[in-house]
Amino acid sequence: MDVNNSGQRFEREDDRRWMAEAIEEARKAEAIGEVPIGAVIVRNGEVIGRGYNLRETGHDATAHAEMIAIREASQHIEAWRLLDCTLYVTLEPCPMCAGAIVQSRVKRVVYGTHDPKAGCAGTLMNLLQEPRFNHETELTSGLMQEECADLLTTFFRRLRSRRESR
Repeated sequence: MDVNNSGQRFEREDDRRWMAEAIEEARKAEAIGEVPIGAVIVRNGEVIGRGYNLRETGHDATAHAEMIAIREASQHIEAWRLLDCTLYVTLEPCPMCAGAIVQSRVKRVVYGTHDPKAGCAGTLMNLLQEPRFNHETELTSGLMQEECADLLTTFFRRLRSRRESR
């Protein structure tokens, strides 16, 4: 949902379609034992960047879905500024990803579920719309929230169950 000038919330036409793509990316992470977080970056109705969590696989703390998608999108358009792009991600961006989103000038971010431990798009703080920065990002939160949250809940439930059965 988005908020317009009168405070009403609404979804843009293709938001659910693109969030479903981000969910598919999250499932790729889950399939290899990674925390299921996925992201896609869309420009002019085309996915130009995709990413899913690869921190464990790559032994890389920066291998978050958003970071991978930003790198791929930048390579695709051969520019670091993602001015006319929307980033769809299943989990609210952390401080690192929020910083990269601001630095890459992403126009809009749509995320699925809130992150009470590291969310920096409104939960703990809102770095994406901090007026002291040189760029503010449009923000839509809670799109397909239940599906995005269920991916994480199921993953961590299975992980705990495996650990307890050892």
